[in-house]
Amino acid sequence: MSIHSRFPNRSTTGTRTKRALGVQQVLEWAFRMEKARLELPGPPDPERGEGFGFGLEYVLMQRAALGCRIDGGRYKPDSSTHQDAEVIAACVAGLPTSLGGLRMAIRIAELARAGMTPDWMPGAVPRCVPIEMKRNQHGERAITIPVGTTRVLSRGKWRTVELRACPVTFSPHPDQIAAARRHYEHWWLALGWVRDGLIAGGMLRSIEVTEVMPRREPWASPSSREQIGNKTV
Repeated sequence: MSIHSRFPNRSTTGTRTKRALGVQQVLEWAFRMEKARLELPGPPDPERGEGFGFGLEYVLMQRAALGCRIDGGRYKPDSSTHQDAEVIAACVAGLPTSLGGLRMAIRIAELARAGMTPDWMPGAVPRCVPIEMKRNQHGERAITIPVGTTRVLSRGKWRTVELRACPVTFSPHPDQIAAARRHYEHWWLALGWVRDGLIAGGMLRSIEVTEVMPRREPWASPSSREQIGNKTV
């Protein structure tokens, strides 16, 4: 499926109407197709109680003050980026610290530009494997290490023999899988904040943001291994 087919342009009787898109499609349209960039705020002014990031209310006020130009006057008149895409980028840039702030905003933009979702390690199952392997003329073998000695009776004599064991680990490690899925959940929550802000703000002229969201826990379904999705990163 081409990227253009993912963003249908609906019209009725020659009158252009808003396109209904889910938030992930909206972000991909803004950052991937329209090449929108995050317009990040400058350093905060502690004396005025300012912190990093700016909310959707700020964007609304600036848009009204500038005759629908946005981002605090940093909008470039000769820019080919669609105005709705600039609004979307401004909303993403305003992510609160509780949802990842600037770092999450950049992550969302990067994933949207690539048309990808975070890698939640679909189908990953921890397996017990040797920590190290070696290869010789007889094939591949696991590395063993000495762990002690014992005495055994062999041919009527007591002999001391070395005990060896194979160090093992789990790959992928359960903590690695859990971390990847936490990162996915954080991304999902941030997308929900962006979606709600765009819907509540009502600033988009050509796009209607719907309630549609990516699956919150795609790994929870028994068929999640078959639903890896188009792309992961």
